[in-house]
Amino acid sequence: MPDRTDHEPWTTCRAFWTVAPGRGEIRTGSLAPVGPGDVLVRTKLSAISRGSESLVFAGRVPESQRATMRCPFQEGDFPAPVKYGYISVGTVERGPEALRGRRVFCLHPHQDRYVVSQQAVIPIPDAVPDERAVLAANLETAVNGLWDGPPRIGDRVAVVGAGVVGALAAALAARVPGTRVQLVDIDPARAELAKKLGLAFAMPDDADGDADLVIHASGAAEGLDTALALAGFEATVIELSWYGDAPVAAQLGAAFHARRLTLRSSQVGNVATARRARRTRESRLALALGLLADPIFDALIGGHSDFSELPETMARLARAPDGELCHIVEYS
Repeated sequence: MPDRTDHEPWTTCRAFWTVAPGRGEIRTGSLAPVGPGDVLVRTKLSAISRGSESLVFAGRVPESQRATMRCPFQEGDFPAPVKYGYISVGTVERGPEALRGRRVFCLHPHQDRYVVSQQAVIPIPDAVPDERAVLAANLETAVNGLWDGPPRIGDRVAVVGAGVVGALAAALAARVPGTRVQLVDIDPARAELAKKLGLAFAMPDDADGDADLVIHASGAAEGLDTALALAGFEATVIELSWYGDAPVAAQLGAAFHARRLTLRSSQVGNVATARRARRTRESRLALALGLLADPIFDALIGGHSDFSELPETMARLARAPDGELCHIVEYS
C-alpha cells in the first residue's frame, strides 16, 4: 500500500472526550506515524459499556482508583478531560501484510482512526459479525467472573442483574452440563431476554434460593442484598458490579455468617487467579471473540447511533437507566 502525504486523511482523527462531568465533545487530534509493527485501524463500530463509562462520564471514579481504572489507550486524567472507552471494531488500513484489510477488535476509546501496536489488536473470526464482536470486552469480563466462580456440573446458579455482563455470565454458566441458571432482575421485561438466551427468569421476590453460586452484576446495593439472600450454605457470591465512588451497605448481618458465605470480587484488569499461570489477557480476549460465533448473543445488541451524536448519546445513557442493552456507535 503506498504511503500517503501529510495532507491526506489518516494524519488526523476524531475522538470522543469527556470534557467535564456530564459533558462530552468530539475533538480532532493528530495520529502518530505508523511505525514498524504498528497498524492503522479505521473504526467501523464502537460500543458503550454502560456501567463503567457512565461512572467515568459522571466524574465518579474515586481518586484512589484512578490509576487502576485507566484503560489501555486512555488520554487525559480522571475526572476530566479524559478520552475513555475500550470497545472498538475496525479494519486495518495499514500495517503488516498479514493484518492489512482484516477486521480486528481493540480495547480502544471511541475514535474514528487510531494507530496502535499490532499486538494490541485481535483478528475477529470470520463467523463473528461486526455487531456481535463489540460484545467481546463485556464477554471477557463474564469469562473472568466465571473463572473466579467457577460453576460446576449440576450447580444451581443465580445471576442477579440482567444487564449485558450479567446476561452474558448467565448464558455462559448455562453451558456447564447440568447447571440450572436463573436470571434475576427487577425489570419484568428482562424475561424476554432470558427466554432468548434459553434461561429461566425471576423477579427478586420469586427467585430460587439455596444457590451454589451467585453472580451479582446489577450495580446496585439492593441487588447485592438479593444475591446474598439467594446464596445457599457455604456458597460463593461473585461481585461483578463496580460502584465507583458510591458507598455500598451490604447486608452482612442476618444469615451471612451462619451460612458461611464467601463474597468475592472479580475485576477484568487481571486474569482470574485460577487461570493466571496459564492464560494472558490477550488469550482471554481471543477466547471471548471466539465464543461470539454463537448467534444467541445477538439478543444483547441494543440501540444504534452515529459517532457524531456521541456527546448527546452518552449524556442520555448516563442520565437514567432505560433498559437498553449494548448500545452501538456507528462510524460513517
